[in-house]
Amino acid sequence: MFEARHNMDAPTTTSADDGTSGDGGGWFTPRKPSKGPEDERIPTGQEASQHQAPPPHAQSTAPPISVEQAKPARKASADALLVQRTMAEIAPVADKVTSYFYALLFTRHPDLRALFPAAMDTQRDRILKALLTAAEHIDHTDVLVAYLKNLGRGHRKYGTQAEHYPAVGECLIGSLSRYASTTWDEETEAAWVRTYTTISQIMIDAAAEDEMRAPAWWFAEVVSHDLRTPDIAVVTVRPDQPYPFLAGQYTSLETPWWPRVWRHYSFASAPRPDGLLSFHVKAVPAGWVSNALVHHARPGDILRLGPPTGSMTVDHTTDSGLLCLGGGTGIAPIKALVEDVAEHGRRRPMEVFYGARTDHDLYDIDTMLRLQQSHPWLAVRPIVDQRAQLPDAVREYGPWNEYDAYLSGPPGMIRNGVDALRDIGIPEGRIRHDSVEELVASD
Repeated sequence: MFEARHNMDAPTTTSADDGTSGDGGGWFTPRKPSKGPEDERIPTGQEASQHQAPPPHAQSTAPPISVEQAKPARKASADALLVQRTMAEIAPVADKVTSYFYALLFTRHPDLRALFPAAMDTQRDRILKALLTAAEHIDHTDVLVAYLKNLGRGHRKYGTQAEHYPAVGECLIGSLSRYASTTWDEETEAAWVRTYTTISQIMIDAAAEDEMRAPAWWFAEVVSHDLRTPDIAVVTVRPDQPYPFLAGQYTSLETPWWPRVWRHYSFASAPRPDGLLSFHVKAVPAGWVSNALVHHARPGDILRLGPPTGSMTVDHTTDSGLLCLGGGTGIAPIKALVEDVAEHGRRRPMEVFYGARTDHDLYDIDTMLRLQQSHPWLAVRPIVDQRAQLPDAVREYGPWNEYDAYLSGPPGMIRNGVDALRDIGIPEGRIRHDSVEELVASD
């Protein structure tokens, strides 16, 4: 839902080969790509997951580095410096910038209000935060393009159309110019116009491409609801049409109790012949979606699913060992990875550390131990620690320098885990995990 207004006679943008847009402008008329034949190149694992046909093995299993983690490889461009100057000025008043942005958006364009949840406190800053994050790292093309394409595809489930982007950009410029008054000038506004044009066009292009091969969302009926603990449930659903994904990925999910409120959940199994999908959900305080799924969902209820995403997938072209850390319900995608390795029939060592604060929290340990009995290459190590110091426990084993590492769990565990794994010799390029920012956004 992004694009902004600057000058009415600016040329429409054209996309460059690397997925970024051209010289900027075109605020009122974002270019809609023609729906011609699809590219003949082999899609990556994430792109392949959007097809209705069964997905091929992931072609790239590089860790899903968040935009915040990007490091400049060269001197920042003039536009990037101006954008970063604006970001520095508005940082102390970020809440005011956000409130004013939405006030402008909903008063100038009241028709867009219907695309947002009734209670805005659950999603108030997500769109603006994603946009500002992308703008701040506009020079990091390799990371940014993948980030924005995924964002553009994901926004289809909200009902976002290409013609909505100008309104968002117009209100972005209005909000920034109000609260970055010290540094804002014509040169800065022009930099933001060019930056936003690039961002919005990547998202528009990605959404248009995805529309040719996948629905904006899937309906899914709850077929079983297994309450494992008073606050953890395994929810299994049947999509209304084929739902291709890769083990280790996740999706966004909406319940009928909270329309237009979406939360992210990992798939708890590899793709199954019967097409069913399972999720492990922990109800958290004030978690609207999680509490609805744990305490209210029953067989027969209809949910909505967004497209699959995430690149925490297994590279089946290598024989490297797999070191997996799953904390709490983070064991769900780890279980999916175990099943995925088993289905490919290659005997490669796989070490799973299953962390929890208490024995009671090891709600899926029986399943994991049964998998260990069936597969001699798999070792499951439950780690119970009140301090939840799962990454530290891994140091006692190893060595791990020949392993690919996978982390899934609370954001703090992932951050600490990445540091711990680097310290014991695993290169950062072999450490895979879901975006911490997506995890923070989930309840």
